[in-house]
Amino acid sequence: MIIDFHTHVYPDKMAARTIELLTLSTNAVTPYSDGTIRGLLSSMEKAGIGRSVILPVATRKGQFDTINRFAAEINRTYPQLTSFGGIHPQDDDPEEKLLRLKEGGFKGIKIHPDYAGTFIDDEGYRKILLTCARLGLTVVTHAGVDPAFPEVHCSPETARKVLDETMAAAGTTEPFLVFAHLGGMMMHEEVKKHLVGANCYLDISCSFSTLSQFCETGDEEVTAVIKAHGADKILFATDSPWNDQKAYAEHFCALPGLSDREKDLILHENAERLLS
Repeated sequence: MIIDFHTHVYPDKMAARTIELLTLSTNAVTPYSDGTIRGLLSSMEKAGIGRSVILPVATRKGQFDTINRFAAEINRTYPQLTSFGGIHPQDDDPEEKLLRLKEGGFKGIKIHPDYAGTFIDDEGYRKILLTCARLGLTVVTHAGVDPAFPEVHCSPETARKVLDETMAAAGTTEPFLVFAHLGGMMMHEEVKKHLVGANCYLDISCSFSTLSQFCETGDEEVTAVIKAHGADKILFATDSPWNDQKAYAEHFCALPGLSDREKDLILHENAERLLS
């Protein structure tokens, strides 16, 4: 069983245009599917992936209902897909909205500080993170550089500060925050300094320099981070459609330096725990 904890899809009528715009904004990065649910399911079948977690992104205030209706429909219709919810840091009544998601069966939310134009330590995000920690909702956030934006809105140093303060305020030691792209895309040294060993999850999307255009880490560096952080807090993830699920799964499964037990934790057991 393989669970991909970081994928994206778009409504059929929007998918082609969305993929085109995102491709242009990221300097012609290659998409490996058409961005539709059908395309993701086909990719999963080729890759031998049993479940994908879909991460919607709210890019502006007021998208909450539209985004989460689509996400809820995915969860009702496709047993092999789990969509998280989406929320913007400027949305009104975030506590009430997040409670609705929890009561609606959502397992977590995705935030993207760069697309929201908001730093991770902004009061809006702090309120969202604290509420999620108290409700037991997992939060996946983009971390580090995004090639479409000139400014980093979630650096490893600030991420660690917000993580520690949020967990202290919530009175919890249960990790609920997932920092994508091995803790910080194209910020590997800062990740090692500030996030490795912290009480959080890291996903491995866009982490292998031979597979991802916007990546600086090789196999040995990825393995070293996994060992130092602990395989029990690492999640297999691809960022499909921006990486090839089949190539990513094959590359990870063949990765030297990790035991079968460590690979099982990363490929599915950690994800199963968060999705249970």
